[in-house]
Amino acid sequence: MKQICSVLCAIFLLSQTFAQELSFYPTNWWVGMKNPKLQIMVHGKDVGKSTVSIAKYQGITLQKITKAENPNYIFLDLLISANTKPGKLAIQFKQGTKLVKSDYLLKVRQEGKGRTYAQGVTSSDLIYLLMPDRFSNGDPSNDRIPGLKDQSLNRDSIFNRHGGDIKGIINHLDYLQDLGATTVWMTPVLENDMPDRTEHGYAITDHYKVDPRLGTNEDYIALGNALHKRGMKLIQDAVYNHCGLYHFFVQDKPMKDWLHEWPTYTGTNYKDQALFDPYAAKTDKQKMVDGWFTPMMPDLNQNNPFVANFLIQNAIWSVETFRVDGWRIDTYIYNDLAFMNRCNKALLEEYPRISLFGETWVHGVPNQSFFCENTMKLSFNSNLPATTDFQLLFYGIQESLAKPFGWTDGVNKLYTTTAQDFLYKNPMREVIFLSNHDLPRFYSVLNEDTAKYKVALSWLLTFRGVPQLYYGDENLMTGFTNPDGRVRLDFKGGWVGDTVNKFTAGGRTQKENAIFNHIRNLAQFRKTSTAIKTGKMMQFAPEEGVYVYFRYDQLQTVMCIMNTNNTEKDIDLSRFRERLNKFKTASDIPTGKNFQLGKSLHLSPMNMLVLNLR
Repeated sequence: MKQICSVLCAIFLLSQTFAQELSFYPTNWWVGMKNPKLQIMVHGKDVGKSTVSIAKYQGITLQKITKAENPNYIFLDLLISANTKPGKLAIQFKQGTKLVKSDYLLKVRQEGKGRTYAQGVTSSDLIYLLMPDRFSNGDPSNDRIPGLKDQSLNRDSIFNRHGGDIKGIINHLDYLQDLGATTVWMTPVLENDMPDRTEHGYAITDHYKVDPRLGTNEDYIALGNALHKRGMKLIQDAVYNHCGLYHFFVQDKPMKDWLHEWPTYTGTNYKDQALFDPYAAKTDKQKMVDGWFTPMMPDLNQNNPFVANFLIQNAIWSVETFRVDGWRIDTYIYNDLAFMNRCNKALLEEYPRISLFGETWVHGVPNQSFFCENTMKLSFNSNLPATTDFQLLFYGIQESLAKPFGWTDGVNKLYTTTAQDFLYKNPMREVIFLSNHDLPRFYSVLNEDTAKYKVALSWLLTFRGVPQLYYGDENLMTGFTNPDGRVRLDFKGGWVGDTVNKFTAGGRTQKENAIFNHIRNLAQFRKTSTAIKTGKMMQFAPEEGVYVYFRYDQLQTVMCIMNTNNTEKDIDLSRFRERLNKFKTASDIPTGKNFQLGKSLHLSPMNMLVLNLR
């Protein structure tokens, strides 16, 4: 009897070990999805040597089993009919005497008009971009996690971890709402189990797990719920092009062509022109798309159908799990563009209102518009709704404030760049900004000139498109890139023991409060301004360094007057009668000052008026 028990116990323990080693991706799914197909990647020691079957489940059909080149993987293609009920799908793996049953959870999705997420981020919103590790430490207990490769915790180093986390963000939602932000965009929060430089989050090592130093999946869900209760929104930063070198499917590849691999290390050439240049060499195009971003970030082969399915399903899983409203796509131009069209289509079919925008760090409006929905007739047509508008930054507002006025210089650059909006299908979806985690702080770009900075902020909050503010810009944070850590410093007051607290008016200097209040006045105004949120735009050609544009609809007209001169100016208002109509008075939103709209208007040096016309 003892011998029989020993044998049974041994078989049981062997089965348990086998079961514990199995991981499923996606980790769960939902019934009622518009796409009835689901491909589950199962990872575990020699799982590919198993015979796989599923228990009878009404509405579920196991269509195909694919055994990968690597025996540690197997792919299961399921068809989930529309009438399938939520529950646990029993999947059986048999290897000789070993028999393992795993329950795969099928959940109910929140759909229809009652959905509180996937609402989209639009020109009615103000995005606040932050780096979780550098914003606020709400839970010091997760600063170091045993077993992870990066055990650094040193706030004196710009490259080490600092301890900020998701709970720290939740703790300061009052601050963000008071500022006027409606949407939070964080740099990636998924696990980055890399040896160093893990503070930025762009080297993902587990697509289904929040980095434990930032919190848990439940913490991330709690953030989304907290935002939605306030009428705010959440953007997820998605990375398709690459992953971290220590991702499990890089260290243990399912198949030989899972990555783009070269005889020797080959990085991208960063030449976006090769993708649309009629004279481009094929080798340049291949290097642009298939080259690695860095040696620590392998380039994923999106032409492999299993890679493509993994990434697309993870995107849908993330929106459904984390209650995401918007989707920012990192390094968009380095992805396979046909794959991106497929991925964008899959997200928009499941979530018609979700907003998608891609990082397109290129030079030139034609270059940028190539990567999103445009008005051009090309051999390739992108279905990406919008991009991050580097052109209005580099060749628009930055040129306007950094260089003197000329026939093609100064604020004429902003006018000329804006005139090329005809290339976009919908320029109102473009995301405009002054700074981000890869760029110099705009206050530093302007040599810490507060007057110019106020002009830039007024432009950001009134121009066409979706405005994005980078954390700390409201408190005059400074810094140049090279190294990039200089623009990723801590938000003072986010850590216990900080000597100052920029989250409060008392912790800010007089100059900082002036900027904070300038932003808040405009941000709170635009929440109810139909003209700025959804109205049309009309611009007038700049004259003598003065640039005027209107935001208007049937309910409201806002006149924006930018004087980029260091001297006073008087402008003849009759030139703008096309939009001024019969308006007699106006109120400047940032200052509250009232104006009479007579024959002319006096402008202060280096200043911008945002006039609500009456």
